[in-house]
Amino acid sequence: MMYLLLLVGFALLIKGADYFVQGASNIATSLRVSPLLIGLTIVAFGTSAPEATVSILAALQGSADVTLGNVLGSNIFNITLIVGVTAFLSPLMVESSIIRKEIPFTMLGSVVLLVLISDVVLDGSSDNIITRSDGLVFLLIFSVFMYYIFEVARNDRSNAATSDIEDNKASSKTNWGKDIIFTIGGLLAIIFGGNLVVTNAVEIAYSFGMSETLVGLTIVAVGTSLPELVTSVTAALKKESEIALGNLVGSNIFNILFVVGASSVISPLPVNNDIFTDLLILIIITLALFIFSRSNYRISRVEGIILVAAYIVYLVYIIVRG
Repeated sequence: MMYLLLLVGFALLIKGADYFVQGASNIATSLRVSPLLIGLTIVAFGTSAPEATVSILAALQGSADVTLGNVLGSNIFNITLIVGVTAFLSPLMVESSIIRKEIPFTMLGSVVLLVLISDVVLDGSSDNIITRSDGLVFLLIFSVFMYYIFEVARNDRSNAATSDIEDNKASSKTNWGKDIIFTIGGLLAIIFGGNLVVTNAVEIAYSFGMSETLVGLTIVAVGTSLPELVTSVTAALKKESEIALGNLVGSNIFNILFVVGASSVISPLPVNNDIFTDLLILIIITLALFIFSRSNYRISRVEGIILVAAYIVYLVYIIVRG
């Protein structure tokens, strides 16, 4: 039965991602905004739902290590393995705004997190902790990002509205009911399918004698990022590079600024010293993504392979670290 449910989960993931990307792309066209903006918002926040749920519930239960580990692990996975695999399958074209604004915004979130968890070094505190006031700082920065996104979306629509012909074409092709059903239904299929895959893969792994630690570091960690993986790969294969990369960059911004912010407002988060190493690794690979993106405004297959190799090295490191 576990194997059957696992296959059902993968089927839901694949088909759900197909409908989700199609619906989101059509909505972008109907709203006369760029697919990049849809990727940075609807797609990114939707595919980050599992991480947000796990982290916020962990905060409510007082499990700070789960909250921070989930966010940093997901962000590292997004930039290395998912961008890498996606670029290997179909080189990703990168819009200049991602290089100038969105990736630096991701870097800003990581650097702010590094500063706010360094209480022992900066003010001589006995412990490092993300306080409720720190959480409010994250949520404030997130609100600034959302304001920027909505301003860009408004400008996109204003520019599109200058052409009556384009407006007529857009309105004539709009099928809001179908597109919304595709988007929401696809997202629900992705989340439900991902949950089936993680739950049954863990059961199968235990049946083969894998340790709980190894299962947590591999199957569960990858499982919560399956929506981003499947959605980005599907978008890239459909030649929707803007949605693919926007999804990943937007997810990383959402994870650090909103998820960590909301979690720490709910309950202050004590910081394990190991988190510093993971956060520095995240900053380094975000810088690498920025550099790769500037090379001819695309992420090539070779650069994709480098990112995948970086994740494999990181995975070996965290397994050895225990």
